[in-house]
Amino acid sequence: MIHTTASQPNAATADFLRDVVDGLAHELKTLPCKYFYDVHGSELFDRICELPEYYPTRCETEVLHDRAAEMADLFGPRCVLIEYGSGSSRKTRLLLDKLHDPAAYVPVDISAEHLLLSARALSVRYPGLAIRPLAADFTRPFTLPPLPAAERRVVFFSGSTIGNFQPPEAVGLLVHIARLVGSGGGLLIGVDLKKDRKTLERAYDDRAGVTAAFNRNVLVRINRELGADFNIDRFQHRAIYDEAPGRIEMHLVSTHAQTVHVGDQSFRFSRGETICTEYSYKYAIDEFRALAARAGFALEHVWTDADSLYSVQYLSVRSR
Repeated sequence: MIHTTASQPNAATADFLRDVVDGLAHELKTLPCKYFYDVHGSELFDRICELPEYYPTRCETEVLHDRAAEMADLFGPRCVLIEYGSGSSRKTRLLLDKLHDPAAYVPVDISAEHLLLSARALSVRYPGLAIRPLAADFTRPFTLPPLPAAERRVVFFSGSTIGNFQPPEAVGLLVHIARLVGSGGGLLIGVDLKKDRKTLERAYDDRAGVTAAFNRNVLVRINRELGADFNIDRFQHRAIYDEAPGRIEMHLVSTHAQTVHVGDQSFRFSRGETICTEYSYKYAIDEFRALAARAGFALEHVWTDADSLYSVQYLSVRSR
C-alpha cells in the first residue's frame, strides 16, 4: 500500500541553484554531496556498492544479514521504520523480513523518481505493509505523512551517510532525528570505522572509474537542470584520506584555467583548483558514542563485520 508525498519541484530547483551558487562562491569551492543523487547518480551509486573495492555496502549487508533478527527484537512490535536516504532499499529488505508486525515503512529520499520505483517494488514484496514514500531532503525539516498507530519510531540511516556531515552538522542532524522519533525512539545507523589509508582511498577511487563518473555526474546534473556550462572533460576525480580529521575528501579538479557560468553568475577556476564534493568521516566506536550523546542518544548495541571494518549501531533517545 503506497501513499506518496513529494516536495514542490520549483522550490527544489531554487534550492539547488542557491546551494550551487553559494558553494562555488567560496574561496574553497564546494558542492553539497546530496546533489549526486538524481536518477543516473543513484544508479551509479548502486554500481559503486557492488565494486570489490567498496567495502561499506558489503560489510553492512553482512551485518544486517546476520543480525537483523536481533535488531528487530530491539525495535519491538508495531514500529514505524523511517529510512533516511533510502535509495533502492535493498538492505532494508533484510530488516523488513524480520520486523514484528511493523506499522509502516517511510522511505525518505531526495531523488523522487528513484524513490517511487523502489517503493513500488517493495509494495509487491510486502503487500500488507503501509509504505509511505516521502520525496524530501532529510537535511532540512520535513513533515511525516499520516501514519498508523505505532508503539515506536525507529530511523534507519545506513551506508555511513552520517560521515558526509562535519561533526557539528552531524550532531545537528542527530538532534533532528531524536526529535522525530521521540523519547524511547530508536536510530539504527551505519558508521564506518577508522582503518588504513590504502583501504579507504581504494574504496573511493575504484579502478573501473565508477566513483569518478559518480562524482562528475553532479556537474552533468547542474548543466542539465540549471543551464550551466561545465565542460565535464575538464574536471578530474580525486579522493584522498586526511588522517588528522579522520575523513576521506572527494574533489573535482579543474585541469585547465576556465570560466563556468551558472545562472547569471560566473566562476573562474585556475588550473589545479578543486571543488570539494564530499567528506566521509570515519569514527572509532567511542568517538561516535560521544558524538551521538551530544544529541541525546544512548548507545545500546554495536555490531561489526567479521573484519571489524564497519559498524551498525543501535541508539535510543534518552528519557528526559
